[in-house]
Order: sequence, then C-alpha cells, then structure tokens
Amino acid sequence: MPSASAKIAIDVLVEAGNWPNETALLHLVTKAVDSVLAEVGLTGGEASELSIVFSDDAHVGALNAQWRGKDKPTNVLSFPAFPTIRGVLPPMLGDVVLAAETVGREAAVEGKPLEHHISHLVIHGVLHLLGFDHLNDREADEMEGLERRALARLAIPDPYA
Repeated sequence: MPSASAKIAIDVLVEAGNWPNETALLHLVTKAVDSVLAEVGLTGGEASELSIVFSDDAHVGALNAQWRGKDKPTNVLSFPAFPTIRGVLPPMLGDVVLAAETVGREAAVEGKPLEHHISHLVIHGVLHLLGFDHLNDREADEMEGLERRALARLAIPDPYA
C-alpha cells in the first residue's frame, strides 16, 4: 500500500503470534510510517519498499541470537536492506520484525493500548532503517525526540514520560 507521505510500498505479514487483524495492522503501520517520515522530512517523491513482519517471541529470539548474538526475544528488530544515508530513502528500506508476546507483555505492564505500543515500535524500527540509533546519550536523545514527535502526530502519549 503506498504511503501518503512518500511513495513507500508497505508489505505487512502476520507470520505468527496473537496480533490484531491484518487490515488493522496495515492501518496502524501506514499511519506510523507516514508520521515518522514527515517528522524526519522525507515527504517528497521518493519511492521505496518496507516490510513489517508480525511474529512471535520464538522467531524474534532466533533472529536476535543469529544477528545480534543475544539469545533472547526482544520487542522489535530492524534489518536495513541497504546502507543508510540520512535523509535519503533507498529503493528498499528493509524489514522490521515485532515479537507478539514481548510486545503484548510490555503494553500490559506499561498500561498502554497495544495499538499505541505497536505504533511506537514501528516508528522505532523505521528510524533504525533510516540510520538513527541509540548507542550513546546523544543518539538516544535524538532518536527518542523523533519518536516522541512522530507519536504526538498520532495523538499517542509520550512513552518515555
């Protein structure tokens, strides 16, 4: 489905886990992608592709062990398709993979709607695909600021408050 902010073909795959239906997920993902692209200023005629995979803890744990050397599930993983140049969309952004049990548990513990947490993690994952990271305090402050502003565009409260 083309995004309103940029010409991004978004592929949503529900691979495993207890997730909302695919139509609802595509709606959440499209809004989150539009919001983050607008926040980073990528609203022109760029064309790209993005895959969002909704999976479970077992699959994400295996990916996390294979690619990051951490033998446990995590809420979201990002896999860029091309080296990132800030401010430029490559022909394919890459893949973002979410883990159902971890995402659901975090939303419950934090007392937030699952849809809000999914939107936040999609924004977080897409920011990684766009070259943002949180390896040090400066990077974390920049990335969290972008996340807060992108979420505010969606009327979702600050997850870091």
